[in-house]
This record gives sequence, structure tokens and C-alpha cells, in this order.
Amino acid sequence: METIIRKIDAANMTSDDFAEAAKLLREGKLVAFPTETVYGLGGDAFDPTASARIYAAKGRPSDNPLIVHIADIAELERLCLNVPEAAYLLADKFWPGPLTMIMKKADCIPKETTGGLDTVAVRMPSHPIARRLIQESGIPIAAPSANASGRPSTTKAEHVIEDLSGRIEMIIDGGSSDIGLESTIVDLTCSPVQILRPGYITIEMLKEVIPDVVYDRAVLKREKNDNIVARAPGMKYRHYAPKGELVIYEGESRAVVEAVYSAAAEKLDGGSRVGILASEEMAREYRSRLDRRPDKGFGAVIEVVGSRENEESIAANLFDCLRRFDAEETPFIFGECFTSDNLGAAIMNRLVKAAGYHIEKV
Repeated sequence: METIIRKIDAANMTSDDFAEAAKLLREGKLVAFPTETVYGLGGDAFDPTASARIYAAKGRPSDNPLIVHIADIAELERLCLNVPEAAYLLADKFWPGPLTMIMKKADCIPKETTGGLDTVAVRMPSHPIARRLIQESGIPIAAPSANASGRPSTTKAEHVIEDLSGRIEMIIDGGSSDIGLESTIVDLTCSPVQILRPGYITIEMLKEVIPDVVYDRAVLKREKNDNIVARAPGMKYRHYAPKGELVIYEGESRAVVEAVYSAAAEKLDGGSRVGILASEEMAREYRSRLDRRPDKGFGAVIEVVGSRENEESIAANLFDCLRRFDAEETPFIFGECFTSDNLGAAIMNRLVKAAGYHIEKV
């Protein structure tokens, strides 16, 4: 099929801008759209055929739940059974925004949307284009990230075009996503409330509303576990991965620089292209060492993901950097670990899965 690319300026929107996209969604077709976190691949959350088409377009396993996006908190009572008080407390603090809540689903939500589960994941995005699209379509929109399954999530329309053009009906180009990492997911069906995926809304922020919230034990583990039941998107399968083999190194900064450079140099000596995923603080050292090589580091691609002093810059740039390695056709990528506190927990959650749990301690 030919995919329609529709550019929309969030600062200057009208209903006419959304008429075609809204009609496509009501017809069971698929539309990719920007959110504040990453781009989403949207379909009618009430339509099992639309949900099946989302899985097919992404090549996504059908037991990996989709998130239902709403624009009005009143929708919770229609989509969920016995909405707990905690949901309203969290919504009052964090909605609209990058927080997804899991609750018992109502019968109107088909299991094709929930990955076969009796629960549904719901969030209210803050991005003006996402919210307007939901409002204009008149339906809740089921939307995972708009990428081919397993690949780095999409934070720009060109990423979506690369992965899904010809496989879906429309892509709305609304510029770059601000946050760059998927929403935090909390499960309100268990006690205490559990974080199933870390994101921009950190555990410290959640504790201000629900003091006893905890991480699910599987979330921060550094080992792969194929036996996990996917209670939320991103829990079970390899995600966010570049085409090349990614290895990340953990330890004292000087030891990490030495290990990353040594691994890169070995591959360069063997005639391979390599990528280095670097913080601003360490990038200069990598460049200096590569410049001292006889080949001046030819064949090495350094992508600066952001500053360790500004975790938001790392979150915003991570997936774009991983995709740039793909564009440079780098078969081997070596990178640094980051802190596991605050937003760093979400960054490391994505990096560990992108690396297929390949972490070297130095």
C-alpha cells in the first residue's frame, strides 16, 4: 500500500488537519502519530481486527499488550472495571503525561488489544497532536511504539517511515518527540502497586502519591528470562535493538573508556566498522585515542548520546543514536552504562534490552 505522510504543526492545528486520519482510524485502519514519549502506531482499541493489524504491521508477538490512549479521564470508567482510587490520584498528578496505568479491563476492550490478558493498559498523552487525534476520531486509540518489533523506538517521523512505510495507511509527522523513552507503566491490580516499566515518571515521583510503590522484580534484572508473562509492553522480548551487536560496559569511568576503546580497536584491526555510544564526558577521550591510530580511527562512528549531568538529554537522544548506527551500517557497537537512579533506571532498562543483556563489568 502507499502510506500517506501528513505533516501537522502542533502550534497551528484545525479539525481539517485530522479529518482523514480520524476517518481511517474509525474504519479500522492504522495511523502513526507523535506523542511526547515516542511515536505510536494507532488503531481502534475496540476493534480486534485493527489490533491484529497493528501486531502484523510491526511483526510484534501477539501476547505483548498494547496501550490504550485516551483524551478524557471519564473514559476510565468505560474501559476499566472497578477503577481504584489510586488511579485518580495518579491521574491528577501525572495526566496528561507519560504514565500508563494497568487495571482490570471492561468487556468492551477485546483481548486482541490486551495481548490475551484480563487487564488493560491506559494512558492520556500530553502531546497536542496525539490528544487532538483521539478527540477527532472519537475512539480510544490502541498504540504501541511505531517501529518494527525489536528495533529502536521511533522519535521522529523519518524513523517511522523507515520501518513502516508501505505497511500502514498514514504517518502524521509532528516533529521530534520530547522525552524519547516510552511511558512509565504501573500495575494497579496488585498490592503494593508495581512499576512494570520505568520511564520519565520515576519511582521517586510516584512515591509522592503512592509511598509503597515498588519495582516488579523482573524490571531491573540484568539477565534475560524467556518465562516472563508479558504483563506490560517491553517486559518479555528483546526490544530497542540496533541491527549491529551492542555491548555495554559497566564500571569506573577510566576502566570503561579503556574497555570500550580496546574492544573497538580490536574490531577495527580486523577490518570491521565499529560504533561507540558515548556520553559527552567520555567522547573526547575516545576521539583522542582513535586519532592516535595510524588510520586515524577510520571506520569508527562515535555517537554522543548526551551528558551524564543531564539524563533527559540521554533519554531524548538514545533511540536516535542507535538508529544512526544502523544508517552507518556498524556491525559492532560498544557503549557505556549509566546510573540506575531516577531517569537513569529507564535509560538502563532500554540499553540492557537493546544489548540483549550483554553487559561487561570492568
